Amino acid sequence: MLPCLVSGNLERQNYLPMELCDIVPGQRYSRRLNERQVIALLKVTCQRPRDREKDILRTVSRNRYAADVHAQEFGITIRDTFSLSRVEARVLPAPRLKYYDQKTGRPTNFQPVEGQWNMIGMKLIDGGVVNHWACINFSCNVHDADARRFCNDLAETCSKSGMRFSREYLTLVSARPEEMSGALRHVFNQSRTKGKHLELLVAILPDQSNVILYGDIKRICETELGVVSQCCQTKQVHKGNRQYLANLVLKINAKVGGRNTVLKDAIDRRIPVVSDMPTIIFGADVTHPHPGEDSSPSIAAVVASKDWPEVTKYAGLVSAQAHRQELIQDLFKMAKEHLLSFRTATKQLPRRIIFYRDGVSEGQFHQVLLHELDSIRKACASIAANYQPPVNFVVVQKRHHTRLFADNHDARSTIDRSGNILPGTVVDSKICHPTEFDFYLCSHAGIQGTSRPSHYHVLWDDNKFQADELQQLTYDLCYTYARCTRSVSVVPPAYYAHLAAFRARFYCGARTGAADYSSTGSRSTGTGDQSRRSVSAAAGGNTGAPPAIQPLPELADNVKKLMFFC
Repeated sequence: MLPCLVSGNLERQNYLPMELCDIVPGQRYSRRLNERQVIALLKVTCQRPRDREKDILRTVSRNRYAADVHAQEFGITIRDTFSLSRVEARVLPAPRLKYYDQKTGRPTNFQPVEGQWNMIGMKLIDGGVVNHWACINFSCNVHDADARRFCNDLAETCSKSGMRFSREYLTLVSARPEEMSGALRHVFNQSRTKGKHLELLVAILPDQSNVILYGDIKRICETELGVVSQCCQTKQVHKGNRQYLANLVLKINAKVGGRNTVLKDAIDRRIPVVSDMPTIIFGADVTHPHPGEDSSPSIAAVVASKDWPEVTKYAGLVSAQAHRQELIQDLFKMAKEHLLSFRTATKQLPRRIIFYRDGVSEGQFHQVLLHELDSIRKACASIAANYQPPVNFVVVQKRHHTRLFADNHDARSTIDRSGNILPGTVVDSKICHPTEFDFYLCSHAGIQGTSRPSHYHVLWDDNKFQADELQQLTYDLCYTYARCTRSVSVVPPAYYAHLAAFRARFYCGARTGAADYSSTGSRSTGTGDQSRRSVSAAAGGNTGAPPAIQPLPELADNVKKLMFFC
């Protein structure tokens, strides 16, 4: 009955009196860090490129590898003088993007500079349609008048940006966070009573960070009600910041089926590797629970493009699988559904597949390729007997220690404003594999710290692409990320899969409570009553053998066709 330390594995746990134990110093702490520790860690590691380079050389010199006992035992000789390896690099040109001019309404093309651009004076290339929407205010610090002003500003900004967005919202409801489940259902049922299909729900979150509330809103909207949602921060509602509203427009437009921008070369059928025949681009990722959460499942997410030749709209599917299992167990089912969705949207099956896979370490390359390429092949064969389009299987890696620095930190022509290498910098020799097809690509502009290039490793190449073609395609796609007006560091399909997998973790372990919305003194500008409250929490703790994997709740049919994860 005394407090003890738990050691051993899940099946056989040992209990040790803590007062008789000592912690060996210098051990690596592998559990999740708290917020204060994360902030302190980021301060230490966030160094400008010039400082980072000096720190690397200083560390190598201080470690005195030449005098290392273990190196001497193996007969390894290490020089006393150190310098960074010099590698040849080239900078790919940025693609041209297409928008509409806000004044004339005519198409306009422009080329971003240093991986970023703004939409001042421009409209979205394909504005989404929102006829019926509603707002729920969960913040006690936002009054109804402020919420109405915010909703009006949001509707105005969406309309000016090119969306067909109704200036009138169905209802504005204020509710406490604990009334969330009932408030969501109240608004949804109210719209149905009026004979209108709710297309967007805007939620104003409380001041304090509330991950559970955010997760429950997403889970209920996307798996039960079939509505996409946009959560907003209290401080931003008070500020009325136009830039914040513009950022919301990008997310909302993508969620309701619009396009923010497209590559000019896509419209002109000049994208390398993609424009010559119908091509589907997949992105896949598996996220694992935090250290210590030994009973939570791993979440696999697979997204795929459903438009061609634009390649900007993606649909997402998610599934739960065994704890810390890296292979995507349901890839056959998910790939088949994506291929059929592509056929429905474009009236033809893709004749080429490009598969970007995130989160695979080098030791797992062979195992992942063997299992997942086979699943893709079987998914194709299940659609038609002779249907076997060529496949490219590309692994994307961000967790590595390679950093690229400009040869001259003072040469403005080789660095961006943060001092990092220019977006589009590619290295495919010397530090890459001597015989295999891989390359480093820095596709984003640095904001703070030292930019980390993404490492792309082609494990399978049915299409026999030239290195230039795949590198330029990958870089061009980085400008089509829907949530911002910047090129991003990882190719968007892989980025979207990462977002979808983290979103699906909110769907795990939902449990329902019993809070009655109508009897809790809610502040409402609409009518109706509510019933339940739902709270989601990830299962954790050491409770013996790992439990059976519970399938995730199904995404609503209309939601899975949209970019709900944006």
